[in-house]
Amino acid sequence: MKTVWNRSERLRWVFGFLFAVVLLWELLVWLFGVRTFILPAPSLVLRELVSAPEFYLRHGLFTLMVTLVGFGISAVSGVLLAVAIVYSKILDKTLTPALVSFNAVPKVALAPLFVIWMGTAWEPKVAIAVLISIFPIVIDSVLGLRSIDPEMVNLSKSCRASALKTLWKIRFPNALPSIFSGLKVGISFALIGAVVGEFVAGDTGLGYVILLSQGSFDTPRVFGALILLGVLGTVLFYGLEYLEAKLLPWHVSQRGMHGGVLGH
Repeated sequence: MKTVWNRSERLRWVFGFLFAVVLLWELLVWLFGVRTFILPAPSLVLRELVSAPEFYLRHGLFTLMVTLVGFGISAVSGVLLAVAIVYSKILDKTLTPALVSFNAVPKVALAPLFVIWMGTAWEPKVAIAVLISIFPIVIDSVLGLRSIDPEMVNLSKSCRASALKTLWKIRFPNALPSIFSGLKVGISFALIGAVVGEFVAGDTGLGYVILLSQGSFDTPRVFGALILLGVLGTVLFYGLEYLEAKLLPWHVSQRGMHGGVLGH
């Protein structure tokens, strides 16, 4: 009950702060007479969103679809790669440096190649989302799978448990908090990857809306798309946090959490 109360209280503070920022933004634009194409007032951005709900819904759903598909692929692949790295010294010595080196390459530079290879539909956008989001999932999953008391592993060996059973019964539950940390970073990166892909090619998605509106100096529409991207990213992140709280109520991070990621 106390946790629910603290979460609702935290939400009130967040919405109160956002309301104050929007109000200040509106007043400053009005007081200084800022031109619309430089910085539109929040009321104008809201009017833009309300004026074309079907337009924003269509593009927003496309970006959401690309983000979720890319994140789903990177989540499954990332955890499997982490298991392979933990259980194989050869793969650890080869895959880990390769992943680090590949992660250092700017994904924007790779995006045109994916367009050439896959066309301009949703496939290259999903591929970019996967490439951007998979690295933190692999790294955090490896950390979680390795962060286990050696005595637990020795106990499982003494009980003649197979490697698969040890993974499923001991390593994986112990690694879930770290895995969820990687997933929460990965879902944000997947959204970034989807937008990057829409910047490079395509005619659908919020990234495309931003690029098209920027060319015509339609700043209210740019802000409308940015607000929707912010809402999408926030909902996806806290959706994973809610799932983590439901799956890991026993973990110390959940028992001590009062209202969110930074709760005490």
